[in-house]
Amino acid sequence: MPDRVLHRSLHPVIAYVGLGSNLDRPLDHVERAFEQLDALTGCRVLDRSPLYRSAPMGPSGQPDFVNAVARLQVTLEPGNLLRELLAIESGHGRVRGGARWGPRTLDLDLLLYSDLTIDEPGLEIPHPGLTSRNFVVYPLLSITPGLLMPGGQKLADIAAGLSLDGLEELDNAMASEAPAS
Repeated sequence: MPDRVLHRSLHPVIAYVGLGSNLDRPLDHVERAFEQLDALTGCRVLDRSPLYRSAPMGPSGQPDFVNAVARLQVTLEPGNLLRELLAIESGHGRVRGGARWGPRTLDLDLLLYSDLTIDEPGLEIPHPGLTSRNFVVYPLLSITPGLLMPGGQKLADIAAGLSLDGLEELDNAMASEAPAS
């Protein structure tokens, strides 16, 4: 039997994935991850946020992150989508088990899956840090300004309560100067 779980086809739903990197040419990792998400069977990138540079929230002394959010149309179940995200991370050299919130080549977080709330070991949707992280909320807001969170809270109201400290949108010219660690 193959290691991969067979994908059951579902009606297409919308899911959101946060992307981040701060090692080994982070901009390249994020750009390639967008392409890999779009190439997954049962997944299509419908929209992507601008790229943002953000200060790391983990251990000091690490480089800034490049962050973004993708809006996806998926027919994969949430657990299968998460497994695919972890496989993409692994393909970028991501090694889990290091310092919490430490530097990484690629981090893909399943932020939202339709309007579902899931709390299972290894799978929590909405992502538990979503509403407290400006580097997730502002990119998400840029592609879905009218988004309602599961439970009915407006994403715009969440954003209004978050500081922009340490967050900077990268335009095309600045993207070439993104962290290159």
